[in-house]
Amino acid sequence: MNLTTSIDREASKAIGPLPSDHPPVSIQKVGVLLINLGTPDGTDVVSMRRYLREFLTDKRVIEWPKAVWYPILFGIVLRTRPGKVGKAYAEIWNKERDESYLRTYTRSQAEKLGEALKGHPHVITDWAMRYGNPSIEERLTALREQGCDRIVAFPLYPQYSATTTATVNDKVFEALMATRFMPAARTVPSYHDEPAYIEALARSIEAHIATLDFEPEKVIASYHGIPQSYFKRGDPYHCHCHKTSRLLEKRLGWETGRLITCFQSRFGPEEWLQPYTDKTIEKLAGEGVKSLAVFNPGFVSDCLETLEEIAGEGAEIFHEHGGENFTHIPCLNDSDEGMAVIEAMVRRELQGWI
Repeated sequence: MNLTTSIDREASKAIGPLPSDHPPVSIQKVGVLLINLGTPDGTDVVSMRRYLREFLTDKRVIEWPKAVWYPILFGIVLRTRPGKVGKAYAEIWNKERDESYLRTYTRSQAEKLGEALKGHPHVITDWAMRYGNPSIEERLTALREQGCDRIVAFPLYPQYSATTTATVNDKVFEALMATRFMPAARTVPSYHDEPAYIEALARSIEAHIATLDFEPEKVIASYHGIPQSYFKRGDPYHCHCHKTSRLLEKRLGWETGRLITCFQSRFGPEEWLQPYTDKTIEKLAGEGVKSLAVFNPGFVSDCLETLEEIAGEGAEIFHEHGGENFTHIPCLNDSDEGMAVIEAMVRRELQGWI
C-alpha cells in the first residue's frame, strides 16, 4: 500500500475529508544535507555587510556579552570591514560562475555524493551554508517537501569546535523545532582521526609534492584558529587539530619536526591558539628555510582563508623575508580523495536507514 495514501486515508477517518488543497504527506525518504560555513552573495559592500552581520552576531562565534560586543560590531566592524573583506573576496572570486569557490565546491560535493548514492533512489542529497545562502532552513524545508522523514546533517568540519560544528547543529535543530511533522535527525560527528580522512590528506600531499621541482624543507598544517579562552573553557578543537597532524605525520613517514601545526585567521584583541601561521612563515624564512609548503587540513574546501590568506599573503610573507620556493597544497575540495571521505562518513551515518 502507498504510505502517502494510507496516511491521508487514516486522517480522513479521524477528522473527515481533507481540504482539496491539503498537501499529501509523503514519507520514507532520507535527506543528506552537506553544510559548510558560509559565503557572501557578492563582493559588494551590501552583500559583505549582510554576511558579516549574520556571522559575527552568532553567539557561538563571538562569546562576548552583547553589551560589550555589539557597540564594537555595529559601530566599527560593520562600518570598516565589509569593504576590505569584499576586496579580498574579489581576488579569489569564481568569476565564471559569479560566486565564491566555497559555494562552487560545496555544490559539486553534494552533486557528486548524490551520484555515488544513486543506487539508493530514496536518498536525496543537498547542500547549505550556516551563514548566507542557501540557508539551512531553506534546504531542510526543500528536503521535507520531497518526502524526507529522516535527515542526516553533515557539518563539513573535520575537527570539532563549538564555533563551527556546534553552531551548524544549533541551526539545524532550530529549523526543525519550527516544524509540526519533525523528521528523525542524525548529525555527522567530527572525523579528525578517521583513517579515510588521514589517508586522503596524505595522498593529496604526496601527489602535490610530486609535481614540484623542489622538495619542501618544512610543511605547515595551518588550521583556522579560535581564541585561547574558548579552548580553556573546554573546546576540544586544539586537541583534534594536533591529533590530525600527528596521525598524518605518521602516515607520511616524515621525521619529527618537518610537519608544523599552526593556526591562522585571528581576529580581535584576544590571544588565539598558537603558533600563528603568518608569524611562523616569517620566522622560518628568517631562519634560512628556502622551500616551504602549506596546507589546510581543517578546511574541506578552498575559500578566502586558504586562497587569499595562505596562497596569497602567506607566499608574500615568505618571499619578503628571504624564502624562495613556496607552494600552497589545495584542500581536498571535490577531488576523488575528498569525495571518498565524505561518502565514507555519510554511508556510516546512513546505516540502518538504507
